[in-house]
Amino acid sequence: MKLGWLAISALLLATPALAWSGTDQDGNSAEIGRGELVRPGRDIEVEIDGETRNLSVDSMRRYGGRVEIEGTDENGNSVTLDMDGD
Repeated sequence: MKLGWLAISALLLATPALAWSGTDQDGNSAEIGRGELVRPGRDIEVEIDGETRNLSVDSMRRYGGRVEIEGTDENGNSVTLDMDGD
C-alpha cells in the first residue's frame, strides 16, 4: 500500500502544471505558466507579483490541498511557493 501511494504521488507531482496559482513566502501572488513541468531538478519560469523569474526547483511537498515548492532563483535567492494543490 505504501509503495502504491508513493507511485501515485510521484505521478501527480510529475504532471505539468496548467496555470498554477499560489503565493510566495512574502504573500505575493505567484503563477506557474501552462506547460511548465514542475519537479525537483527542473528549471521553471514563475511570475511573482507581475515579474517573471527563473527558478530551479529544489523540492516539492504536498500538504493537504496545497503544494510547497522550494527553489533557488537566478540570483541565488531561496524562494518558497505555496501553490493550490488542485
